[in-house]
Amino acid sequence: MKIVVLAGGLSPERNVSLSTGTMVTEALRALGHRAGLIDMFFGLGEGRAEESFFDAPVPESFKKISREAPDLAQVRASRPGTSKSMFGPGVLELCQMADLVFLALHGTCGEDGKVQAALELMGIPYTGAGYLSSAIAMDKDLTKRMVADVVNTPGWKTVDYTADDIDSLVEHARLPLVVKPVASGSSIGVSIAHTAEELRKSLTDGLAMGGRTVLEEYVKGREIQVGILEGKALPSIEIIPREGFYDYANKYQPGAALEVCPSEIPAEWEEKLRSAALRVYETLGLSVYSRADFIVTADGQPWFLEINTLPGMTPTSLLPQEAAAVGISYNELCQRIVEASLEARAQGK
Repeated sequence: MKIVVLAGGLSPERNVSLSTGTMVTEALRALGHRAGLIDMFFGLGEGRAEESFFDAPVPESFKKISREAPDLAQVRASRPGTSKSMFGPGVLELCQMADLVFLALHGTCGEDGKVQAALELMGIPYTGAGYLSSAIAMDKDLTKRMVADVVNTPGWKTVDYTADDIDSLVEHARLPLVVKPVASGSSIGVSIAHTAEELRKSLTDGLAMGGRTVLEEYVKGREIQVGILEGKALPSIEIIPREGFYDYANKYQPGAALEVCPSEIPAEWEEKLRSAALRVYETLGLSVYSRADFIVTADGQPWFLEINTLPGMTPTSLLPQEAAAVGISYNELCQRIVEASLEARAQGK
């Protein structure tokens, strides 16, 4: 098959996405596919969409993840021209030449349903969940509203604020709180506020990400995540950061966190986690694959935090580790995502 691997984009998670795209492209080529990797935002530059793209080498610069999220204003300014399109030159033309688009995108401008909807309108098959369920799952507030009746989720309040509102929010807050941008992934912009000053700083920093924020009750427990592949839960994986919590740096720098898969928990805890992950997956109408994040308290109760519809596939990502625990290699995982996605699109999912 001819496959375009779409990565990068104009997202705070673009560097993670490029690393995912690199590994996916190499795996697809090893499987015998003609796969080409393209940065969605920069596209082909001055080039044209040609067959040779599917055999072009992957740039070395795509393979590393910086400890810091990118400066998107700088990224935007570095693209020539004045186009406001999120698709760079030649990207959609390449997608039309392919049998499938493998979405290696993460976060906004990729995981939020917009790219999926554009491809859907053009009749181009793509990997992962459909456009509507992707959009719902990207919004932490909407997701929690939809699943609150089927799983336990920490109490929360979503606020749309300006700098003038921060004093009042701090004054009336019941600490500790987890502060999260409403539509972001890879823990970018996420912090835990134990004191009023920490909350003030988190809210001030959050203004740079739009100001719409989820203030979530802090639940102390073990960080455990559950991947889902083709409607079946994979073994859970426990994340134990060497310091702090599972933030952006701890997620993508080798050795920053201990990852235990399968999680060393009682069988009944594991069953509760897998069941909860599947309930969220089904309630949101997801398909193909995903990864749900939980906090598990000392009594074995899972508390759902969020679900990712395009989980990372980098060298340190969790879903490939969970798949490996049941004998599914990285290459096989990519092939199964391809096949399940084609079936989901054929069924209108």
